[in-house]
Amino acid sequence: MDALTASMALLRLEGIGPARYWQLLEHFGCPLQALQQLPNTLLSKLPARARSQWYEFTRLQAQSALISWVEEERARCVENGIHLMCYGDTDYPVLLSETSRPPPVLYLRGRTENLCLPQIAIVGARRATSAGLDNARAFAAELATAGFAITSGLALGVDAAAHLGALYGGGATIAVLGSGVDRIYPRHNQRLAGDILERGGTILSELPLGSSAEAKNFPRRNRIISGLSMGVLLVEAALRSGSLITARLALEQNREVFAIPGSIHNPMAQGCHHLIRQGATLVETSGDIASQLGGLLSEPVSAEKNREVLEGRQQVIVDALAGGPRSIEQLAMDSGEGSGELMGLLLQLELEGLLEELPSGYQLTARGSACCRLAEKDLA
Repeated sequence: MDALTASMALLRLEGIGPARYWQLLEHFGCPLQALQQLPNTLLSKLPARARSQWYEFTRLQAQSALISWVEEERARCVENGIHLMCYGDTDYPVLLSETSRPPPVLYLRGRTENLCLPQIAIVGARRATSAGLDNARAFAAELATAGFAITSGLALGVDAAAHLGALYGGGATIAVLGSGVDRIYPRHNQRLAGDILERGGTILSELPLGSSAEAKNFPRRNRIISGLSMGVLLVEAALRSGSLITARLALEQNREVFAIPGSIHNPMAQGCHHLIRQGATLVETSGDIASQLGGLLSEPVSAEKNREVLEGRQQVIVDALAGGPRSIEQLAMDSGEGSGELMGLLLQLELEGLLEELPSGYQLTARGSACCRLAEKDLA
């Protein structure tokens, strides 16, 4: 019996999760010895069904229901083009293997080679602002173009934007799920998952086939996201969020943590600001990330190359918003425009994707920020 079969059998026993799996390995040295010699102290803590499964295994070995399930699961993976890897295999991700008690088994759809690429995790709020989504896409596209794989959790909001940005940049992206790799969650992102696979990306999970998305699975998923990556970029997050937990896990795993600052009026920026106060690196461009990680991004895309030329009255409004959100009244004073003319200009800029409306006024998107003459002066 190989290590993969023994590991899958151990994890199939209800009550033996990754934590107990690693306790057993630390004691017995290999999964097969652990499976064959479960101590009575542990057996007494397992549910009755798990004890029954194990006692049957000790009698029937390869003919037991436990091993039959493993063989059927492996056959289902072969049939569906799903690759299985066990801790200790040569293709197991190196950085993830260096974390404390990594996932014993990984299920993978798509290209296994992507796990060998330097990875940057991009995470953030599900209900991100338009500016946050723009930043996620832009950073992911630039980093992917430079050769980084973009890793995220396929969630709505920032995660999905990061995957899309990586695809737009022509690079690799890795989606880590809190469900089985055959149960895409959320369903809204099934098409995105298909695009990731069609365009050379990877979908990854430590959970068996058919596993549904449960709340208890997502902290484990977040730990894999950070463990796979050289660094984690937090785009937008509230003070209590799964994305902030991912960033904290990254710190525990000695990964670099980056955060994009935002307006003090934006509640989705509070998580980023909190991390920056805790020592995360404040970043404004993809080059900031690359320089921290050893200059792997040789030629970051600069805002100067993509700066759009605006008509004079539009430029005045964009520059007025450079310092943060402004109300209609403040913009009228800044621009000297009448209410009708101002609303027309704002609508035009919004349609061009340069600003977005807030309950209290307007703020620039990432594209809009690249058009500021104030930034141009700073670069001069």
